[in-house]
Amino acid sequence: MYRRIEHMADKITLSQGAGGEQMDSFIKDKILRYFGGKSGEINLSMLDDSAVIDDIVFSTDSHTVRPLIFPGGDLGSLSVAGTVNDISVMGAKPIALSAGFIVEEGFSEETFEKIIKSMSKTAKLADVPIVTGDTKVVEKGAIQEFMINTSGIGKRTKLLEDNLKEVTRFRKIKHRWLTDTNTSSSDVIILSGNIAEHGIALMSFREGYGYETKIKSDVVPVNKLIEKALEVGGVVAAKDPTRGGLANTVNEFSEKSKTGIILYEDKIPIPAGVRAACDMLGIDPLEIGNEGKVVFSVVKEKADEVFAEIKKHPLGKNAEIIGVATDKIKKVVLETTVGGKRNLHKPIGDPVPRIC
Repeated sequence: MYRRIEHMADKITLSQGAGGEQMDSFIKDKILRYFGGKSGEINLSMLDDSAVIDDIVFSTDSHTVRPLIFPGGDLGSLSVAGTVNDISVMGAKPIALSAGFIVEEGFSEETFEKIIKSMSKTAKLADVPIVTGDTKVVEKGAIQEFMINTSGIGKRTKLLEDNLKEVTRFRKIKHRWLTDTNTSSSDVIILSGNIAEHGIALMSFREGYGYETKIKSDVVPVNKLIEKALEVGGVVAAKDPTRGGLANTVNEFSEKSKTGIILYEDKIPIPAGVRAACDMLGIDPLEIGNEGKVVFSVVKEKADEVFAEIKKHPLGKNAEIIGVATDKIKKVVLETTVGGKRNLHKPIGDPVPRIC
């Protein structure tokens, strides 16, 4: 008697879209094998925040956050800020956005309009207009309420050119955009403010933990903050630490530049409420996504000036110098508050799902 054995195909999991190692593997194994061409100066296979073709910076992102409205923001503000920030961290000036809506039949018109108004307000804050888009209404149950895709374009500016010219006063640079590969030994790592507020605000609100009374999402466009840093000059790389948090971002700097990084745990700004929530839930704040922060890599000769300028900006009031790049180690090492050291790995996935 023969028993029939059926092949069970692998199924896609939430962790494969949550940042970190599993998402990296999924993209490389299932997407780049088909789309990973070399088109453009910064192409898809480089896995930066945006692509660059003929000096036009292009980025796209889809947003499925739950809940749609949360302390400090909503799906609309998140979708605009996310794409503006992805273009800005390349050193480009974002100039226009598109917006695509997929709405479930039966969704509240009042809530829809509230989210659209929020998109408009955030786009005006960033000075980046929404110029085109598309709307689809699908059958109830086909999606979860409301999803938004935003795409954006940006352009190279004299501000970026002058910033990189300042870098070349001190050393050579690998790339003429603010890519992860530009980080080099002795560069200083600057974080623009408190981490993990976005992820904890969402989790607390939807799970009813109560921390939402103290913690609000940091969702905001950071393009004007980045411009201030570029005006000083000396910035070689920048990244917004979204899915996978600070741990994922710094590991990408290290992996792509083939340079080690030492982070100082006592310098990383973590609000007391965030720390208490993470301790209660048993999760690492360094792995939680943010939506209004920037991690900069700056040549050491300009680091103090760039840091001082960031601190002057309202979005940079809690900024800190949190680490340094070095060729003495291979990966990312965290110097702990108790005086020890531990390897800081890229997270397997985001511990707080559905936050962007």
